[in-house]
Amino acid sequence: MSRSQVIDFSKIKISCGDCNIHELCLPRGLELQDLEQLEKVIKRTHPLQTGDYLFRAGQEFQYIYALRSGSIKLNLMDEQGNDQILGFYFPGEILGLDAIDKKQHLCSAVALETSSYCAFSFSNLSEICQLVPGLQNQMLRLMSRELTHENELLLMIGTKNAEERMATFLITLSSRFHQLGYSAKEIKLSMSRQEIANYLGLTIETVSRIMSRFQREQLISVNRKQVNIKNPDVLKHISSGSNAGSGKVQWYKQ
Repeated sequence: MSRSQVIDFSKIKISCGDCNIHELCLPRGLELQDLEQLEKVIKRTHPLQTGDYLFRAGQEFQYIYALRSGSIKLNLMDEQGNDQILGFYFPGEILGLDAIDKKQHLCSAVALETSSYCAFSFSNLSEICQLVPGLQNQMLRLMSRELTHENELLLMIGTKNAEERMATFLITLSSRFHQLGYSAKEIKLSMSRQEIANYLGLTIETVSRIMSRFQREQLISVNRKQVNIKNPDVLKHISSGSNAGSGKVQWYKQ
């Protein structure tokens, strides 16, 4: 590509109202005039490439971020220098809310694939929230959603066995992809099995064993990073802690 053909993404005007995920994001429910106010504080830059950081732990808090495409993992390094993955984020989801209190990011956000995003200046956003009640309500809703995700993770790690965690992970991804307008039965795993294992508090061997078992029992089929959910009802049974599936499938706590 020649110098004259290089695209400057920061100069491309993308309206919130035209964005295909705006109903999942900050602009949800806002009137046109309110959207215009919001767009004044949006910063759009070049997409992240795989492995790029959106922000790092300890970095000064300036923006909250709305993911427009791709996927991002959120991780935290413990005292021994080991990374713990805290979550995976998809289009329409917000990152950076963890930094509001301490004024610095507690975690790092890393792109799992080519990912684009909108950055909202938090200081300017706070001012607009005072003028636009709908935006303030949306901010509270998003914060509540983050707390719910954290509580669900704690519940999953604390009370579910390995099969239940894996089933919960797949069913949750299915629901999130469906919200984006995709088929609930087709999941693209942008994260590695090692990253899934880290997130679920399992070993990679356990994740691989369970995925193979789910395939043998025809609950899912896997083609590289594409997962087809063939029997969501049984997966939901497993996720909820039910010992029995349907037909020949029997699941027992280990």
